[in-house]
Order: sequence, then structure tokens, then C-alpha cells
Amino acid sequence: MMPSGPPPRVYWTSLIFLLLACCLLPTGAQGQTYQVRVEPKDPVVPFGEPLVVNCSLDCPGPGLVSLETALSKEPHSRGLGWAAFRLTNVTGDMEILCSGICNKSQVVGFSNITVFGFPKRVELAPLPLWQPLGEQLNLSCLVFGGAPRDHLTVVLLRREEELGRQPVGKEEPAKVTFMVQPRREDHGTNFSCRSELDLRSQGLELFQNTSAPRKLQTYAMPKTAPRLVFPRFWEMETSWPVNCSLDGLFPASEARIQLALGNQMLNATVVSHADTLTATATAKTEQEGTQEIVCNVTLGVENRETRESLVAYRFQGPNLNLSESNATEGTPVTVTCAAGPQVQVMLDGVPAAVPGQPAQLQLKATEMDDRRTFFCNATLKVHGVTLHRNRSIQLRVLYGPTIDRAKCPQRLMWKEKTMHILQCQARGNPNPQLQCLREGSKFKVPVGIPFLVLLNYSGTYSCQAASSRGTDKMLVMMDVQGRNPVTINIVLGVLAILGLVTLAAASVYVFWVQRQHDIYHLTPRSTRWRLTSTQPVTVAEELS
Repeated sequence: MMPSGPPPRVYWTSLIFLLLACCLLPTGAQGQTYQVRVEPKDPVVPFGEPLVVNCSLDCPGPGLVSLETALSKEPHSRGLGWAAFRLTNVTGDMEILCSGICNKSQVVGFSNITVFGFPKRVELAPLPLWQPLGEQLNLSCLVFGGAPRDHLTVVLLRREEELGRQPVGKEEPAKVTFMVQPRREDHGTNFSCRSELDLRSQGLELFQNTSAPRKLQTYAMPKTAPRLVFPRFWEMETSWPVNCSLDGLFPASEARIQLALGNQMLNATVVSHADTLTATATAKTEQEGTQEIVCNVTLGVENRETRESLVAYRFQGPNLNLSESNATEGTPVTVTCAAGPQVQVMLDGVPAAVPGQPAQLQLKATEMDDRRTFFCNATLKVHGVTLHRNRSIQLRVLYGPTIDRAKCPQRLMWKEKTMHILQCQARGNPNPQLQCLREGSKFKVPVGIPFLVLLNYSGTYSCQAASSRGTDKMLVMMDVQGRNPVTINIVLGVLAILGLVTLAAASVYVFWVQRQHDIYHLTPRSTRWRLTSTQPVTVAEELS
């Protein structure tokens, strides 16, 4: 470590030299003043390095020349009126004195030695782990060693940008503090300190030393709490969605968010976009009653938390059952709607006597009950809120086939070579097969689709609907009438007469139109008549 001041022996030596200089003024015989030159004059030397000092007299008949210093010295060379001395281990700033005899009088000369040394190291004091935006940050540079201090400064750098510079004090190590207002863009930026020993005024160079960089972590945390979105009533053993988000974070990608249900941490999917952080999870509980959901967001050294309550309930049922889901026609069927404790059920609008008890309906299955739907409604009151749940079930009744007489006429009269549809339908469960065969043959006409009626389709058809539950039959008479030739001729005659009348009317119309434009004369020629056209004459021409 470089000493901060001269040792006591150097101090007293300098004081003696000062007294000598005051008492022994260099004067010649006629009052002329002589000097002792000290070279180099006020030198600047590296710490601990040797220095050669030359003392010389500028008077005639010079006497002995000597050097007074607290440093270790040894003669280097000597001549008439001068002497050189080698100083070793120069470790501090001090003053040296050269003295000599001129005309029996002692004369002295002074020189100040300045020792310079590079700082052993420069450091940027540790930065806070996270720096909130909007708050002032104090950055301190520590300089160890270095002299002379009045030529030593320290510079604060943001990357390569110089933010400020200050002189280094005398304390060891020297601490220099800069005030900085961090910005968003400073997040993740390196800051460092640089020491500068400027000896250019002494004919030397500018010496620099830079500290290792430190990265600044800035953040912004809003004052608002996270937003929690989830159903307030949870059915036990059922998964429910939970969503938590917070806006205004910087940097949102480095924030942490946690979701918990009671003491159970939820496995959430976290997404950051711009300045928003969102966590989404699904959760279920097996504990009935009021529970707490917690969302916690942490960024930097701050966190924001939201706690909200949910109610977990057990809603058993409703269960809707049929004593016979596929009942045969005429058999009794019992419909039962049941649910868990404290649940009120209602079957087809009829409530059970008390909550927790089932509701029942009994009936004898008929054809009209096939595909009948029964409805069961269950309600449960949880913390003053009524929850509903519905179930439905369909009854199938097995019954034999029946052909619908209203849609299947027993007698049909159709014209030959016309399109018709045999509109016969049959019902039953299971669905019956319906076909119509002509009696005495296996000829089958289509049922329910268009077909071309021919003359030989006339006859009596047996329509039969069959299923595993039985059969149903009915007879259908089909009378196909052929086309009448006399009627056709009459129609053709009427059409011919209509055509002639139309032609004659057209000819009269054309003649009338032509008459409005020209006058025609019939001129006999040979045995044939020719129709010629002449221009109409005016009244004057007729009088002539």
C-alpha cells in the first residue's frame, strides 16, 4: 500500500532544509545571488523506482556539492561544481535539497518529487439484485491505490457510454458514488467503472483501468392485485378451470406466478405476452365446504397476491331408472328418480315428499307410451344458491305391427301409364316390414316410392306388415283403366279445328295490316289472276 504522507524523518528533514534556506541566502562578494540547479526539476517517477538527481552550482570557484534527502542515496558521478546522486526505492512524494559553497557562502536548491502509481484495481460495488423502475439508484466505484490522487479520476460507464466522472479522494480505498435513474432499456445492461490517471501534463500518458462489468436488473410491479377467475361453486371430484392474470409487469417474462388450492399447488400453464402474465390450471377437490384459492405473482423483490373463496359441494344424482327399458305392451313399468342426501327431486313435474327421497311413477305400457320421455329434475341449495341438474330417459314399448288404414286406401283407380305412389304405412316396435303382393302370384308393387302404372297391374293385392311381434294384413283393390281410342280421335279433331281457326285469324290480320299501306288491283291475265300493287292516287289526279 502506498503511504498517504511522508514519514516523520522526512518531515523533520524538510523542516531543517527550510530553516537552512531561510538563514543561508545565496549571496556573492558584491551581493550577487547564486543558485543551485536541481535536475530533473520536480520529477514524476513511478512508485518504488530509482531516480538520479543532479545538483550543480553556477558560480566561479564552486565548492563541495551535496544532496539532503530522507531517501536512500548513493553517489553516482561527480565533477567540478556538480554532483549526481542515485535515489532508490522512491515510494512517496517529497522534497529534496541540493546545497553547495559559492565564494565561501552556502547556496541551496529544491525539487519536489511526485510519485505516481496505477490503481491496483477498480471495482463497481455490488448492484441490488433487482432495481425498481422510478427509484434512484446509487452506484459506487471503489479505487484501490493510485497516485497522485489529484491526477486520478473515476468514470461510470453504461456499456461504452460515459454517464459521469468524479475526482478520486484521498481515502484508501477511495469510494466514488454516482446517482442514476434507471430506465426500462437498462434492464440487463452492463455497468462498469474506469479509473483514469492523467499524467499528460507531466509529459506522460493517460493510463486507464476498467472494472469487471455488473448487470443491472430492473423491474416494474403494478400496485393492483392479480385477477382470479373461477367458478364459485365446485362439485367435488370434478375438474374446474382456474385462471389468474396480472397486467403492467416489466419484464413479464421474468415474473413468477403460482396458483394454489388450499395447501395444494396447482400445475399451471404460464404464458407471458407484452406486459401481461397469465396462468391457467384445472383443479378438483375432495373436501366439502369453503376453501381458498390463492394466486401469487412475484417479480424482483415484490409480490402481489389475491385470495378468494369457493364452496365445494357433493351433488349426487339424479339417477333416473326404468324397471323395463324395453317393455312389452300391457306390462307394468315403474319410473324412479332418486338423488343423494338433501337433494330435492321432481319426476315429470311431481316432486318427492321430502329432500333425499326418490320420486316414482307407475304405468301400464301401451303403444302410445313408445318413445315416451320422462324427465327428472334435481335441486340442491348450497350457501343460499339453488343448483339444478336434469336427467331424461326414453321408454320403448314392444308391440305388434299395424297397417294405418287411414293412409292405405282399400280401393285405387288409376290410369294406365301414369306415375303413382302406394301410400301405405305400418307402425310397430320393432319396425315391421311392409310389402304388397297380388293374390295368386308373387307380383309385388313398390310401397312408398313412385312407379309407372301399367294396365296389367289391375287386381287385388294383399299388403302385410310383419315383425317379430306378429303380422297385420289388409286387401287393396287396384283398378287400372286403359286409354279410350274414340276419345283420342275427338281430341285430335278438336285440336285440328282450333289450328284452322287460328290460321284463318292470322291471315285476316296480315291482310288488314297490308291494306293500311297499299291498294291492290286484280288484273286479269290469260286464265290466271295476278295481284298487283299500285301507289295510291291523290285527289287531284282523280279529277284529271
